[in-house]
Amino acid sequence: MTIRVAIIGYGTVGQGTARILTAHRQEIRRKTGVDIEIASVCARTVHSKDTSFLPREVARLTDWQEALTDPSVQVVAELIGGTSVAYNVVMKALASGRAVVTANKNLLAERGTELEACAARHSPGLHCEASVAGGIPVLAAIREGLAGDNIESLYGILNGTCNFILTTMESTGREMADVLAEAQRLGYAEADPTADVEGYDARFKLAILARLAFGGEIPLATIPCQGITRVSRVDFEYAHALHSTIRLLGAARRDAEGAVSLFVRPMLISRSHMLAKVEGSYNAVWVKGERGGDTMYYGRGAGADPTGVSVVADIIRAARDARTGAKSRVPTLGFADTAAASRISLEGPPARHYLRFVIDDRPGIIAALSGVLARHNIGIDAVIQVPHPDKHNMPFVITLEPAPSALVAQAVKEMQTFDFQREPPLQLAIAD
Repeated sequence: MTIRVAIIGYGTVGQGTARILTAHRQEIRRKTGVDIEIASVCARTVHSKDTSFLPREVARLTDWQEALTDPSVQVVAELIGGTSVAYNVVMKALASGRAVVTANKNLLAERGTELEACAARHSPGLHCEASVAGGIPVLAAIREGLAGDNIESLYGILNGTCNFILTTMESTGREMADVLAEAQRLGYAEADPTADVEGYDARFKLAILARLAFGGEIPLATIPCQGITRVSRVDFEYAHALHSTIRLLGAARRDAEGAVSLFVRPMLISRSHMLAKVEGSYNAVWVKGERGGDTMYYGRGAGADPTGVSVVADIIRAARDARTGAKSRVPTLGFADTAAASRISLEGPPARHYLRFVIDDRPGIIAALSGVLARHNIGIDAVIQVPHPDKHNMPFVITLEPAPSALVAQAVKEMQTFDFQREPPLQLAIAD
């Protein structure tokens, strides 16, 4: 049996997918009993891309609609990205009765319910393993491996660019702008890094993970998002003094009443925690189940080969379904009952907080700041000051007793009005 695949989108991931399917064709046939053949590759600039390794009979197309006019195509791999053209590709492919594989986190986070419903009506399957954490098979693990458990919480380092920046700042003592420029030179960061460093990329991925873990649609607007742009090298000095480090985390947890709280933000985490050991451009997701306890999934979160492996794994799933004449056994986003949407809590449980100030030093500063905290009924845990030569730009830190993040944010906003502040205070939660 032969399964023919159209690869629509021939950038880094599309080329990686095509190379793996070509190089591993014999081994894939041994695993599946199916010969998976590339029917076409499609991109507006396909003729400027490397297709030299592809068989001559593979069509090189510039119009995605032409790829879908081929009646022999049974699986469509959408690797374009974005939410406009990609949406049309996926919906048309599903409606035509084809299986679809996508790595498109934006599209799934924003319109996953609609796509899943279309797949249920018309398609043998919608597969999306590569949309979160590149080569880490975390979606399959949550959707199938942990299906027998109730997930209580998950925390993830979901953006390799931010993790590279933060861990390089920590290990070298360099500032954000310098390390970001290096990340761009190395290809870890885009020329416009906003989606990464402001946390938006991680928020898309967290929405998908939370949907798989808890069921129901997770509107992106309900997920608070804070990026890493205000983190300085001095914050790592203070974090180390607190036996901690700083990572950008996406987190989701469900309370005893079933309300789900979510956020993306840089946090202080203990240096002994498993997530603190994740360095460079790697990703990791830590999951806590009610019965099964803790599991962790770690690996490369991006790149042609790791992400291509996940895309090919989904193509293999689709081929196996086609071989047996079955529709996908497992709902794309984990729950057959999609009507039972989780209740979203905008405020999670109280947490300890780290507040870093940069001030023009003078008497009475601690009294002024502690007065604001007292008015908001927020307790101080400790005041920490590492010796600093410049008294006109002096950093120091106050750590707080557990308090709601929104309440702390209100106090911080009030503190910004003091004229001794050289820059707005930095508020980071401390993970429990």
